[in-house]
Amino acid sequence: MLTNGCAREAVEKYGDMLYRICLVMLKNTADAEDAVQETFIKLVQRTVAFDSADHEKAWLITVATNKCRDMLRYRQRHKTESEELLQGYFIEKNDSGILEALSELDEKYRLILVLYYVEDYKIDQISEITGISVSAVKMRLSRGRKLLKEKYRKEYVVA
Repeated sequence: MLTNGCAREAVEKYGDMLYRICLVMLKNTADAEDAVQETFIKLVQRTVAFDSADHEKAWLITVATNKCRDMLRYRQRHKTESEELLQGYFIEKNDSGILEALSELDEKYRLILVLYYVEDYKIDQISEITGISVSAVKMRLSRGRKLLKEKYRKEYVVA
């Protein structure tokens, strides 16, 4: 198990990144916070050391995205009242609306785009993290860009 110092260091180093990923996937601040918290709980409970910092980061992203998928499946099965959308993050007048358009994409494209553009992972690294082939990552990246461009243009024209 990790010591409190190591866990605190990991939270400081990766907390914001994991929160952004979870927020984009879940579109709900409370659920994103819960997913990140549960990810770090799993980290503290882990007994095997990581090979490198990159391995630790990839493991955290994988655990967080799996937790988000679990939460999304739960939402599908247990419908609730309307969910809190990312409106608080889009209040600024200068905001281009790109995050809002991104949040409306299907989860499989959203995750790939966030890992590639926000977290600066290479395609082969995204393939390892998500467990899909390199060609599938490239295809989702291409389709995600196209869908994002379409959504962004619609919102820009309407606004």
